[in-house]
Formats: sequence, structure tokens, C-alpha cells
Amino acid sequence: MLTMLVDANVPAARAWNTWSNRPGEMVFLPLGVRLTPVLFSSRAGKATTIAPGPDLTLGRHGIDGEHIAFHTRYGGTKLDFRYDKTDPWAFHGEWRCTHHGEWGLRYWVALCLSAENGATAVFDEAAQAATIKVGTRFVAVVASTQPVQVTAHRSVADLVADFDANGYFYLGSRGNEAKALALRFELEMSKHTRFAAAVADDRALAIAKARECLAKGASSPPLPVQTGRNAGALDAVCDVMGWNTLRDTAHNRNFTATSRMWDLGGFAVWYNDATYHALMCSLFDRRLGFDNMATAMANATPQGNFACLTNVNDSWVDRTQAPNGAFMAWMMFLRSRDRSLLELVYEPLRRNQLWWREMRDPDRRGLVSCGTSDVGEGMYKGMHFGARNETGMDNSATHDEAIYEPETRTLSTFDVGLNSVLALDAEMLALIARELGRTGEAEELDALAASSRDRIRTELWDEARGIFANRQRNGGFVRSLAPTSFYPLICGAATPEQAGRLLQHLDDPRTFGGEWVIPNATRDDPAYRDNVYWRGRIWPNVNYFVWHALRRNGFEAEARAFGAKCMKLFEKSWADRVIAENYNAETGEAMDQGDTDPFYSWGALLPLLGVADIMDINPWAGWELRNTGEPGSLGPVESPIGPVTVAVVQGTLSLSTSRGTLLETPTRGRIANLTLAETCVSMTLHPEVGDSFEIALSGIEPGRMVAAHLDGETVSPTGDTGVLRFSLPDAAGRRLVVHLAPIA
Repeated sequence: MLTMLVDANVPAARAWNTWSNRPGEMVFLPLGVRLTPVLFSSRAGKATTIAPGPDLTLGRHGIDGEHIAFHTRYGGTKLDFRYDKTDPWAFHGEWRCTHHGEWGLRYWVALCLSAENGATAVFDEAAQAATIKVGTRFVAVVASTQPVQVTAHRSVADLVADFDANGYFYLGSRGNEAKALALRFELEMSKHTRFAAAVADDRALAIAKARECLAKGASSPPLPVQTGRNAGALDAVCDVMGWNTLRDTAHNRNFTATSRMWDLGGFAVWYNDATYHALMCSLFDRRLGFDNMATAMANATPQGNFACLTNVNDSWVDRTQAPNGAFMAWMMFLRSRDRSLLELVYEPLRRNQLWWREMRDPDRRGLVSCGTSDVGEGMYKGMHFGARNETGMDNSATHDEAIYEPETRTLSTFDVGLNSVLALDAEMLALIARELGRTGEAEELDALAASSRDRIRTELWDEARGIFANRQRNGGFVRSLAPTSFYPLICGAATPEQAGRLLQHLDDPRTFGGEWVIPNATRDDPAYRDNVYWRGRIWPNVNYFVWHALRRNGFEAEARAFGAKCMKLFEKSWADRVIAENYNAETGEAMDQGDTDPFYSWGALLPLLGVADIMDINPWAGWELRNTGEPGSLGPVESPIGPVTVAVVQGTLSLSTSRGTLLETPTRGRIANLTLAETCVSMTLHPEVGDSFEIALSGIEPGRMVAAHLDGETVSPTGDTGVLRFSLPDAAGRRLVVHLAPIA
């Protein structure tokens, strides 16, 4: 049976992309046409379609597939591949041999053209072009050198089998027409070979377009970049999201996978992972962010929860994951101001919030526990391990003292992290409800959030240790701790006194401090030495929540120091293009043991903090910009006004769109709660040193200003330069509001 990759509704700019689980394969998604590189090494004695693994290094990858690069090592030979689009309908490709592992005559690269519907590909000897017709459209492939031979096969797998059985010196599969047509080249004469593929509504036109693309050669389309401070952070988020965005053929949808390196026999969607992917994709493409959030919402069950995991083999509907979706959705909305996103998520998220309180609070104490309901047929249903899955921290030592209670189908402990994110979820849902005009429901959700905060503050605070901790529902605190002990900060549950004591553990080398942070067991816990998964290793998604927890409580210096450590952790492995599921807390190594993945999507939450250090949009401070005076640039990146670029040149920060510069400031410090609207510009000013702040609204004609106020006090622009410029001597922590006349 064919696995269909067809999607007629994909935007044209994204139609050619690496949609399949073969990283090197380009797919034109509207037609389901594939161009697959197949390598054969006589030394290895077999062929490969360039499978994910340690011999594949994934390079740059635009979200739309506008530029793609990767490096492969096979049979001792090293090849660099790259693809560049010349327009939405055509791309230029090339490979370059950088090291021979054997005589090039015995190492072959084949370009295999095929279509999902089984259409016949044809090689035109006169035109030296392969074409295939799907519906009324044609796809043509041409190369800069003549193939040694063209072979005919039933499928890509059949081509691989032919190489494996017969090697390179075989003529029996020659042919000019087949469902899978292979143009074969060898590295003696084709060390560097260019090729092109193009789509048109006429065979001759498709060939001509491919030839034109080949003649243009490789280009370097602009991709999101970050230079200077935290250089490469935005690039990394883009590359990871680009490479891991695939076609879910089981459900005919496009989504960002946890990792294209994993092979679970087909698609796999973890609920929370999908929401993280949605947030990160929304930095570059609102539609892809929406698609990923829709994928998360598709895990909703009739019972009210979200399935923890759905894949081609199983569906864990008996349990869910920590409720982080509303937090991600609200941050996406703050960036896009797209209310249709809130309309998509609100009802399933609200049902999930209520489900938690109904199904996971057996004693009606106002705090919840992990569990596994008596529904579905999922693996680990009704087991201790299945219940632990609800925190996502599957083998965490915080679960070691928990007892599974079959009568309540829950663990015996209150989980501090779970309850904290449930309170945050209710708070974010209340914001969503108000935006949608559902005031009554917003008030109910606010009350649930407040109740959870009160319970966390009073029942999950261990006064003796000065930290929040899990505890038995009918007993004392659990000994083992995790970074989720900081999560009460993110939901606003901690008192100032609790927050102060809690903060001491952040740098304490006996608990969570150290060069590499933040370990998911305290360093003095015996479980820390296990260095297996959640027993001691560092997890990027946890770091991301701890950073937000610090920021919400005004611990700006601590958050910046923590973010810098996260960037250091990211950079250590990214030099080798590794971005891991988890990291060693002693050495910062990513691949020191087998229970981690080298290109994991939520690993990009680490460099996301490097992006946020320049520009962020969050519930605590809105749209933010930070100027340290260090030169650099960030962008383009999505914002409430569309794609923007932030740059610092000679100490002056500027915010620009494709239409020009909008604002500039030489002041070191932070702008928060930024709003740029037609009739009003506003922001809260936080200078790094002193109280004065200088700001120029470069994109606004001075004559449009109606009035300007700093916390209600009238202020006037300075200078006579034709630029609306303010020099504010007493601005620290105050809000500047500039009212403007509408544009004529």
C-alpha cells in the first residue's frame, strides 16, 4: 500500500521540502512527487537512502525549505548536499565529495524520481531529462553531467535492493520508463554535480524551467539569523523546526515531530511537545505554528483530557501530560494577535483543566496527583509507570516514594510541578476567555488558579528545607527534589519570603547549582549519580520553565545568568550540530549515553532563551527588547506587527521592518510592554544604569504626535531633527505613551 504524501493546500512557497522520513529526499507535496538521493558504496556492499543516524549531520534548513544543507558519511566517503529554491516551483541541488573512502568509480549517487500515485517516470535521451506527469502537471529533473546510466525500478526500495544484490557494475536494470527512475552517477567523474527539479503544466516547459534553474546555480536565500550576542540561537531554532517538520501520512497533516532521528514506525505526537513546537515555529511562520497547535488539540479525548501520546501503534488516552498548552497558546497569541488561534484551543483546553480537577483529585483536596484512568488500551495503563507519564518525568526520583493506588487510579503523592502548571494553565485560560468575551468563565478560571496557588503555598512548602516539594496526600514530604520545586514561581504561588529562600537553592552546589544546570535531581541525591534520563540529567524544557519562573518574580539578574548557562550548554554540542533531548549535568555532554536524541525539537528551547535575551514576547512583560550595547542582529522574526529585525550598531538598538526603522535607542537596558499601533505607541522603560532613557520613534513623523505622557505626566519631544525623539531623565520603571493622529 502506498503511503501518500499529497497535500494540495500546502502553501506554494513550502511545497518543495523534506517532508518524508528520509532526510535527503525532496518532496513536492501537492503532487506527491519525490526526488530521492540513493548512495551505493562497494566498500559497504550496500546502498542507503541516507537514513537518520550518527553518519548524518543536519545543516541549515529554512522553514519553507528555501535553503537546505546536510553532510553525510557513508562507506568512508563524505558528501555535502545542499538544495536552494529559485522560486516556489523549482529548486537547485548539488553534492560535493569532500573525502573519498574508496575509488570514486565504485561509489555511486543515484537520483530517483517517483510519485506516490504510481505514475510512470520517463527519461528523454535527447533532452537528457527525467520527467513524470501527475494529473495535468509535470516535474522535470536535469543534471549538470550526463548520468552513466538510467535504471528502471518499481520503487525506491527496489532500487536499493538492486544495488545491494548486483552492485554498481550491472546493466540488467537499465530502462527509460518506470515508476521509480534512477539517474546514476559515480564519484570518479561526478565529484561535484549539480541538478535541478522544476514543476510546470507542460513537459517541455518543465524541462526548460529545470534547465533555467540549473543555469542560475546555487543561491543563498536569506534565513533567520542571529549575530553578536547569543550568535546562532535564532538560526538553531529555525534549523531544528525546519528539519523536524514532516508529513504525518496516517492523518494527512503536516506537523513538527519530536525528532526525525527517531523511528517509532510512523508518526508520534506527545501532547506537550506539540505545543512547544507550535510556539517555536510561530517565531518564523504563523501558519506552521497554528498547524502544530492543531496537532496538539487533535489529542483531545471525549473524556476531556489530552492523550499523553498518540502514534501509529498506540494511544495513551488513559493519561495525559502536564497542562502546558494554554501557556504556549497565550504566548503565541501575544506574538501574532490571531484570535482564531484562541478559538481553536479554548474549549479543549478548558475541558482539560476541569478534567484534571475532576479525575485527579480523589480526596477533593484542591491539589492533584498523577494517574491513569480506566479507558483505552494503551501500554502501561493502570500501572505506576503509566501514572508517572503525566508529569513527563517518567523515571524521576520524585516518584520513587509514590505508591500507585488502584482504587483511585492515582499515585499517592501531590506533585508540586504538576499543580503549579495546572494553576498557570487556569490563569492563562482566564486571559484567553476574556479575549474571547467569555467573562463569566474567565472569573471561574481565575478562582481555580487562585485556589491552586493558595494550596501550593500552604501545603507544598517544606519549611524545614526552605523549598517546595512533592508530598504524600496523607503524610509528609518526599525526600527527592526536582527543578519543578521552582515551578510555584511561574504560577505566582510563592510568597516573597518563600521565593527568597527558594532562590538560594538555584546556586547551591549541593542541590541545583553548578556549571551545568539545571539537573533533574539534586546533586546530593543518590539518583543524581544514575545519570539516566530524569535521574540527574538536564532537560531543556525544564530549563525553559525555570527561566520564566525567575522572570515572573522579577529576578532579572538571576534569569539572565541562568539563560547564559543555558546558552553555554546549547553551544557546547551545537558546534557538532547536536541539539539534545537531555544533557549530562556534570560535563554538559549531550551524547555521553544512549538515552538521549541528537536532534530533538524541544532541545531548541535552550537557544530560544538566547533569542529571548534580545527580543521576547511573554505574559510577564509583553513585547520586550534588550540593549546591552553589544553589536549584533536578530531576525527576521515574527512580532505583533509582522516580521521584524533587531540590530545593535555602535551601541544603538534599532527595531525595523521591511519598510524601515521604527524605533532606536542608545540607552542600555530593557523596553517592556511595547505596543506599536497606528494611533498609539507605548512602552515601559527599564534603563540598566541610572534613571534616564532616550528613545527615537524613527518611523513616525513628529507632526502626527497628539500628546505624550510618562506615567500620566506630559512630556515633550526633544531636538529639531525631524525625528520624534524623547530624552527622559526620570524614566526607570515608568510607562511612556505617545498618542498619534491617524495616518491620512
